[in-house]
Amino acid sequence: MQIRIATRQSQLALWQAEHVATILRNNSNISDVQLVPLSTRGDEILDRSLQKIGGKGLFIKELEVAMQEQRADIAVHSMKDVPVEMPEGFCIGAVLPRANSADAMVGKTLAELTEGALIGSSSLRRAAQLKLLRPDLRVEPLRGNVNTRLAKLANGDFDAIVLAAAGLERLGLQEHISEALTPQQMLPAAAQGVVGIECLTNNVELRALLAGLNDQTAARTTLAERTIARILQANCQSPVAAHATTVGSVMTITALVAMPDGSRVVRGSIGGQSEDAEQLATQLATQLIADGAQEILAAIGGTHA
Repeated sequence: MQIRIATRQSQLALWQAEHVATILRNNSNISDVQLVPLSTRGDEILDRSLQKIGGKGLFIKELEVAMQEQRADIAVHSMKDVPVEMPEGFCIGAVLPRANSADAMVGKTLAELTEGALIGSSSLRRAAQLKLLRPDLRVEPLRGNVNTRLAKLANGDFDAIVLAAAGLERLGLQEHISEALTPQQMLPAAAQGVVGIECLTNNVELRALLAGLNDQTAARTTLAERTIARILQANCQSPVAAHATTVGSVMTITALVAMPDGSRVVRGSIGGQSEDAEQLATQLATQLIADGAQEILAAIGGTHA
């Protein structure tokens, strides 16, 4: 079997695709693995926020078209970029073991930031939680790949920026991390740190092969976190955070919804058997809604029908 991997052209996306390619090349049933780098609309439009141009689904549409047109067999994604509702005909065939799920301060630690310091981040989730930690901080949009964002920090455009620790670590840039934020300080995005492999639903042979790569623990935590986002009808730029952990057979899920200015937050946690991940997440999301999560999202336009 030959496998062609559709991927974005950013350094991080190519690293993730090559990581999957290396795993696949070790499979005796696979004769050849090739990368198919593609440019996506989300990569090309950098002068507007993701909320204004359609969300992070713009990063994967071209990759799905390539699979539909049989120019690629699979696509590799950061799962936090994948919309919670998969398009008809597509599925996530496998998720790999989760890397570091934390958000990271780059440039300075929270304690080192002077009053009114300017932070770069295009994530409303990060902005809201920064405001909860430090109401004095100013947060302004920051788009582009990892190196572009680091360059803007080095240029003095910001006092600090917030990035996913996993991305920095995968690119060997972990020395830029000033402080890894704990889940208590900043709850991650759903499925942050997880690499997923997408394929066509009707490709039974390929799905069977990918099933052998699926990490059960990451699959369950990803299911839990994405279930919360789905039930809240949150798009991937909504200020919604969800983080699930497992110890043995027990799963703990924590989630929050907050106003971007930190003026209101709804937070909750639930625990139970990890095999009941979706049911636990449904219960927690229902509780968040009862506590006012939907009103927060509606107030900022963070829900869609």
